[in-house]
Amino acid sequence: MAKIDEFKSHIEQGYTFKGDSIILGTAVLDQEPIPHAQIHIPLKTLNRHGLIAGATGTGKTVTLQVFAEQLSMNGIPCVLMDLKGDLSGLAMPGKLNSIIEKRCELIGIPYEPSGLPVELMSISGEKGVKLKATISEFGPVLISQILELNDTQRGVIALVFRYCDMHHLPLLDLKDLKKVLQYVINEGKEDIQKEFGAVSSATVNTILRKIIELEQQGAECFFGELSFDVNDFVRTSNGKGVLSIIRLTDIQNRPKLFSTFMLSLLSEIYETFPEEGDSGKPKLCLFIDEAHLVFSNASKDLIDKIEAIVKLIRSKGVGVYFCTQTPTDIPEKVLGQLGLKIQHALRAFTAKDRTAIKKTAENYPITSFYNTSEILTSMGIGEALVTVLNENGIPTPLAHTLLRSPITRMNILSQEEIEELVNNSFLVKKYNVEIDRKSAFEILDEKITRAEIDSEKEKDAPPSQRKSHGRPPKETSIFEELSKNTMVRQIGRTIFRELSRGIMGGLTGKRK
Repeated sequence: MAKIDEFKSHIEQGYTFKGDSIILGTAVLDQEPIPHAQIHIPLKTLNRHGLIAGATGTGKTVTLQVFAEQLSMNGIPCVLMDLKGDLSGLAMPGKLNSIIEKRCELIGIPYEPSGLPVELMSISGEKGVKLKATISEFGPVLISQILELNDTQRGVIALVFRYCDMHHLPLLDLKDLKKVLQYVINEGKEDIQKEFGAVSSATVNTILRKIIELEQQGAECFFGELSFDVNDFVRTSNGKGVLSIIRLTDIQNRPKLFSTFMLSLLSEIYETFPEEGDSGKPKLCLFIDEAHLVFSNASKDLIDKIEAIVKLIRSKGVGVYFCTQTPTDIPEKVLGQLGLKIQHALRAFTAKDRTAIKKTAENYPITSFYNTSEILTSMGIGEALVTVLNENGIPTPLAHTLLRSPITRMNILSQEEIEELVNNSFLVKKYNVEIDRKSAFEILDEKITRAEIDSEKEKDAPPSQRKSHGRPPKETSIFEELSKNTMVRQIGRTIFRELSRGIMGGLTGKRK
């Protein structure tokens, strides 16, 4: 009994905070849940990022669901990347059963089932708000990193962006980028050489092949207009944070598209959101399920960029949470930035597994109440080791925790429920419109066609009427042609966003 009292006092001291907090569950000692030994997480430090890890079937996704629920209930919007399709049930209330009833009694909380405000989104063919971004908004540095280009190839991409800026050629989608690349080694070769010097056809063709590889993973659905405004993630409804669920079930075998999207999203949030300073709770939390897909095929440059953004984005009031099987799936430099750790059970089937478990145990605070390596392999479903940063930024004691049950449905929505949710969304009406305005592809096509027509006319004309090639005739400028477009007023946003990339320029070397 004395040990239990000592343990309860230990937990109470470690998990009592001055500011607002959420209840994650109750502590466990010697495989027995301790009633009302509640594990709290302070809202103040949730912008310090986190990790939810564990073997398949140990309850990671349900923990993610519970965490997102409690954030929403406290007015904190969340973005959830749903690769398995398990999270749409957040929109509907859960159902009480005997297991949930007993768990709530042990933790000391009521069970109040509730549906939460959910927005379904997609970067592919799934139903929901279509998330898009233009090539210009990505900028030459991000595009080069995503395509994994070498220094010479990066130089060509930088040249293309500069040329398009100078000649008012909007780069909106991948066909625009391909068209300009083809132009600089064909019809525009002489002009490019005068302005920038010679460009290698072999280099350009290599870049084009890399773009085609990205297209084969479905990226053409993502690049284009209307660009998504990340401020639309930060919404509340009746005091509850809106949960934006990005449905990615159809891109699990396309990791490059997933990492491209995630990096662009983090970059856009960082560049767009103002500095928040020290606040009582985060402005937004992002949950990245199956996070190993982000890093397993990423280049060193891409990982370095993610590490830099994760390190800095917390000053914008944004917390990033990675959900994966083992902590070793996350690069060490990124793992070192994560303040909250929720570790479900791991399985020790091989020598490699045992090594990973030992390494995982070393990442947690030392405790006299547990043998961490043993606990890692013996926890049941819905249990996890938990440690978080307290309000002074110090890790809390390690706690074997019986996690609370979700208040929302632990199952997916039916097709009819999804249809109803999508049909009632005002963001779907805002973003799910087809826009294919005049951009680099069309402008260069027209220029090439005019040149071919003029060339044919000149061949057919008598020698006395042929144009002198000493000085080229004055043509209507590309800008004048573009200004005739009825949608030209939309250019302002793209140009402004292009200029605003300077925020990240100091960090990553982006062109200002």
